Amino acid sequence: MSGNAGPATLADFDARSIDGQEIDLASYDGQVVLVVNTASQCGFTPQYQGLQALHDQYAERGFAVLGFPCDQFGHQEPGTDEEISGFCERNFGVTFPLFSKIDVNGDDAHPLFQWLRSEKGGVLGDRIKWNFTKFLIGRDGTVIKRYASTTKPEKIASDIEKALAG
Repeated sequence: MSGNAGPATLADFDARSIDGQEIDLASYDGQVVLVVNTASQCGFTPQYQGLQALHDQYAERGFAVLGFPCDQFGHQEPGTDEEISGFCERNFGVTFPLFSKIDVNGDDAHPLFQWLRSEKGGVLGDRIKWNFTKFLIGRDGTVIKRYASTTKPEKIASDIEKALAG
């Protein structure tokens, strides 16, 4: 990650996909991306459906949802990567990229989420409050906006439209 070379962008990070591949997030350069910390046993879990709908609606225009399972909130993501992947496909038809389970807060937080939190603080300063916190990233790789868990995916559509047009 860049030190004093100026602000980081999404392209400065990599992450392990849910099936164990190292993914350079620079592969999303030029796209609008929604990064979400997800969980399979949360009251907000049905949002997977809305996230998939956004992914389907805008993918051809250069949009992607990136899901990062996390077990830091109420132990609502206890499964293995394989179990999580199966659950998402079976129950919500998820085809957008899912990544290996990570921490989003604390000393072991994934560098991507450390950066996202520093770019756009939320209600609890920069800490992520709960599952399904969402970060919209523009084509230039910078964070446009942070959304609370309670923000339904369909409510983000107009911001996605603006980012894709911009």
